[in-house]
Amino acid sequence: MSLPLEGLAGVVTGAGRGLGRAEALELARLGASVVVNDFGQPGRDGSGAASAAPAEEVAAEIRDAGGKAVAHTGDVADHEQARDLLELAIDTYGKLDILVNNAGILRDRMIFSMSEDEWDSVIRVHLKGHFNTVHFAAAHWRERSKEAGGPVYGRIVNTSSEAFLAGSAGQPNYAAAKGGVVGLTTSTALALAKYGVTANAICPRARTRMTSDVFAGFAEPGEGEVDPLAPEHVAPLVGYLASPAAGRVNGQVLVVHGGMVAVVERPRVAAQFDSAGGVFRYGELDEALSPYFASRPEGETFGAAEVLGLRRG
Repeated sequence: MSLPLEGLAGVVTGAGRGLGRAEALELARLGASVVVNDFGQPGRDGSGAASAAPAEEVAAEIRDAGGKAVAHTGDVADHEQARDLLELAIDTYGKLDILVNNAGILRDRMIFSMSEDEWDSVIRVHLKGHFNTVHFAAAHWRERSKEAGGPVYGRIVNTSSEAFLAGSAGQPNYAAAKGGVVGLTTSTALALAKYGVTANAICPRARTRMTSDVFAGFAEPGEGEVDPLAPEHVAPLVGYLASPAAGRVNGQVLVVHGGMVAVVERPRVAAQFDSAGGVFRYGELDEALSPYFASRPEGETFGAAEVLGLRRG
């Protein structure tokens, strides 16, 4: 019996550790040939010397299990290095079918304390890094579609976060970048649908090096218990979204962890106010909006833990 991703070639960024590693292993387990990308800096803030070891170790792990994998150690936030990454997949496997964007860093600070560099560096890796790889993948699929005279196979899975929905007081750079990833994903989904390509975003909850602070104090699994926050529980959704079975899933945002997948509905209008005279002035807005917001329950804007549905242990 053939595997769901047999004959397909994929790229996973930030795949040397954590979520990216689990996703690369899952794609390979499902039959895909994989390019494992990781810049290899040890600090979760993007600090430290780059290293080839993380990407090469995961690629070797895939090959040892009987799969096909090569390593790429470039920085996806660098436009030309992102081009090299996509070209490596095409040169090695003859094509690209799947792109999973996972690479990211954290530089947490309250908005009033955040430096320009702390803002720029996080936006660069998360948002520009996603754009760079999506740009070159999209160009590849568009050209293939022109040559084929019709749709081709292409899957994009981007990584966002519930921080873009709920906010995150000490992560304005990260929350903004992840909101940007959603906008990039839905725009890409519309642009590439006619070529046969889908683009979706996941908001994973996983216990990784990046989220050690977020989940500090939350219940740890006991002996022999399943950890619902293990990265391995996110990877199957990525494998599904990369597969032919998900051909009708496009432009979606999905929250995933453990045994739960939630499809996020696009924003809806909660209330509407119309001016009696056709144009609002200050006084009429005060009369309409102030009572509405005053009547909403205090604390209706929940903190991140409540939105995530998590409880501390």
